[in-house]
Amino acid sequence: MTDLSLTLSPLTPADLPAIDKLDDRAFGPGRFALTAYRLREGVSPDPELSFVAHVGTLLVGANRMTAIKAGGAPALLLGPLTVDPPFRSRGIGEALMMKSMETARACGHRLVILVGDEPYYKRVGFQRVPQGRLTMPGPVDPARVLYCELVEGAFEGLTGAISRA
Repeated sequence: MTDLSLTLSPLTPADLPAIDKLDDRAFGPGRFALTAYRLREGVSPDPELSFVAHVGTLLVGANRMTAIKAGGAPALLLGPLTVDPPFRSRGIGEALMMKSMETARACGHRLVILVGDEPYYKRVGFQRVPQGRLTMPGPVDPARVLYCELVEGAFEGLTGAISRA
């Protein structure tokens, strides 16, 4: 982070309109059809585990964590992770993810799932779900379904569907 005074703070309901605008700029309206969005539809993100990033008073990023089930076990769904395009490649997304995951670990959560690009998320500990182990409720590229254990062994033996909590 060069020349930016970044502040991470818990997501509040007052942040949601700005986050919606940010998501529109970053992902467009087609995002609502994606499987991960459909899992979150109508479910509030966990306010204790979801964060926003500000540079000065400008909201430049947001990360939400939502409770789900993975193979019947409690887990968290990370995302959307959004960074305003002019502020990308400055470590904001990684800072938001790490804050959410560290807080989730401290709160006793064991496993995080997401749909995303493995090369980007691998650097913070995510890896591809082995083929056939977990399935999403809808069309999704299985190579993009990733997991990160917050507690060693949390993924061991999990099989089945990813669903709402």
